[in-house]
Amino acid sequence: MSEQTIKKNERAVLIAGPTASGKSVLALALAERIGGMIVNADSMQVYRDLRVITARPTPADEARVPHRLYGYIDAAERYSVGRYIGDAAATLAEAAGLSLVPIFVGGTGLYFKALTYGLAAVPPIPADIRAAVRVRLVADGPEGLHAELARRDPGTAARLKPTDRARIARALEVLEATGRSLTEWHHDGMAPVLDAARAVTIFLQADRAALGRRIDARFDCMLASGAIEEVKALAARGLDPALPAMKAHGVPWLCRYLAGTMSLADAADAAKRDTRHYTKRQFTWFRHQLADWPRVPPEAALEELTHALSA
Repeated sequence: MSEQTIKKNERAVLIAGPTASGKSVLALALAERIGGMIVNADSMQVYRDLRVITARPTPADEARVPHRLYGYIDAAERYSVGRYIGDAAATLAEAAGLSLVPIFVGGTGLYFKALTYGLAAVPPIPADIRAAVRVRLVADGPEGLHAELARRDPGTAARLKPTDRARIARALEVLEATGRSLTEWHHDGMAPVLDAARAVTIFLQADRAALGRRIDARFDCMLASGAIEEVKALAARGLDPALPAMKAHGVPWLCRYLAGTMSLADAADAAKRDTRHYTKRQFTWFRHQLADWPRVPPEAALEELTHALSA
């Protein structure tokens, strides 16, 4: 397919799918075929400290085509969706300047939705407010905080389950920090940075049994490729266990192994189990939130995307 076939500055490709479904391999093959720039859309692969345990592209892969938004955030930071959208917008401008097709690839559904539908512009929450809410969450439990939220922000509380710890805490943080409810903030927000009508989208509909085997084999490969040493270096930093990077798949279990509280075999089994459970949630999320995305078997995806881009 010639470069003239694709209007490079007008199109973007969005490749989503469950963990270990072959997204990165597909993106690399497509980028080499059409002249693309691969842009990360995985919330854990942004962290500098987590190359092996998150299966980030290798240096050799990164040398083949331009890669952006990988491994540039320190593990001590809480990277947000809002910051991601700002970084993605800058990357889109760079791709246009280089006449490269931006190929977004990852498994974080919220990133894809924000790219194409926009995002509520909630300002950053001060660290002291976030910490205070977390202390109260431990002391009062999610039900106690949900009851408070129901009094102060009934609209948001009505949409949340009383056991949804993360979202209840988030709603209270926003209320405390801004004096406005999360519902009010949702009326404002960031505009989408991609035209959904012109984006070529695909979700890799991998076979569940085969996916489970790939997850197990990939984690074993991670262990053989330095995952333990990587997690050991991360654990030595003494970071807050609640930070996103500290909760990446496999990290908490390998931390327990390194602390001597469980065997390596048990830690590996738990990490693989968690990853398989996560892929089930990914299937469910995309089915409900981005239902119009084509579902394509991984082995047919390259030709499907090539055809869509040439249309």
